[in-house]
Amino acid sequence: MSRRKQALIFANGRIDNLEAVSRFRGVDNLIIAADGGARHCQKLGIMPNVLIGDFDSLNEAELIIYEKAGAEIIRHPARKDYTDLELALLHAKSIGATQAIVFGGLGLRWDQTLANLLLPASNELSQMRIQLIDGNQEITVLHAGDEYEFHGSPGDTVSLIPLNAETTGISTQGLEYPLANESLVFGSTRGISNVLVGTTASLHLEKGLLLCVVIHH
Repeated sequence: MSRRKQALIFANGRIDNLEAVSRFRGVDNLIIAADGGARHCQKLGIMPNVLIGDFDSLNEAELIIYEKAGAEIIRHPARKDYTDLELALLHAKSIGATQAIVFGGLGLRWDQTLANLLLPASNELSQMRIQLIDGNQEITVLHAGDEYEFHGSPGDTVSLIPLNAETTGISTQGLEYPLANESLVFGSTRGISNVLVGTTASLHLEKGLLLCVVIHH
């Protein structure tokens, strides 16, 4: 399979607004369905390049249809150390993707949702820029040394949530409440509900892990 920079990954969680997916689609994206995420692809009329997982959410008849259509099927045993979404992200990384956009990564199970939110913080995936999309919300984890640019409309909400004790050297431009080489403390809500002033804002992180949420209004 040719190496592609950006992967669109469909997990088996909730996607409330299927139409929101269209603004992320490109002509050369790698499409990966993590097990039952293939059903989201079906509703959207998207043919995944790869289906991966233990396939406890899809039946053999469905898998055969995708295989005959040219999708690569990567099977894993039910007793495994990784969720299907983590396997999908690791596979995308292994074939050269440097960015991944995840749909259906959130849902009714808090254990799965929290685990999926924290996947981008893992060392194994630290070289990928991973976004989780939930309707009008975009969630990204930044690592030490990262530069990031937010895009949206004036008035959109930007929240910054530290994921470890030492999240320092945070500098922003284009937010209503700017940070200049400052720290956010783990467990504090100081970084919640900042606001985009224009259509773009930027952030630099010196040290730590920072979960960033953009809510488009």
